[in-house]
Amino acid sequence: MMHDRLRGKSADTHIPGEEGIWVLIFGDLVVFGLFFVTYCYYRAGAIALYTASQQHLDQWLGLTNTILLLTSSWFLAVAVDRAKRGRRHADRFILGGMMCGICFLGIKFFEYREKILAGMTLNTNEFFTFYYMYTGIHLIHVTVGLGVLTYLFFTSRRNNIGSVEISIMEGGAAFWHLVDILWIFLFALLYVAR
Repeated sequence: MMHDRLRGKSADTHIPGEEGIWVLIFGDLVVFGLFFVTYCYYRAGAIALYTASQQHLDQWLGLTNTILLLTSSWFLAVAVDRAKRGRRHADRFILGGMMCGICFLGIKFFEYREKILAGMTLNTNEFFTFYYMYTGIHLIHVTVGLGVLTYLFFTSRRNNIGSVEISIMEGGAAFWHLVDILWIFLFALLYVAR
């Protein structure tokens, strides 16, 4: 306790989840940060192409997906809080977050289908190469995140939720919040920035 005070931390400082999840989150942020810098670099060399290509994206679908992920993150935050306080029905909030994530996937697949049917594919131009690669990698994160939320859903339904389960729930929620943050940047760069 004295050692913690010397370092400027209180003894009850709490980092949600386990340390390993934060290594994964930090690594993902670094990789996506490099993706974003690469995108901006290439965009600066072909602004007209990127701006013209962005006109083919549906900003309303992108905004709807942003709202869905923000809402799902809120559901997860409430679920973790309820579980930590020993309140019931954390599972319902996790289920709400899962439903938002599933709707996100549905909208994204509908959007992909429309683009592909209109002849806009991965090989159409540089913008669409970035669009499909980055949103595709993000979709993998959403899919993995939904698997994590499914696990958290069943964990939250147990009668005895201890500190280990709470830590797992916090880590899972932190990963889901990462998915949300990454999408906000993708939405801003791909759909909004002109």
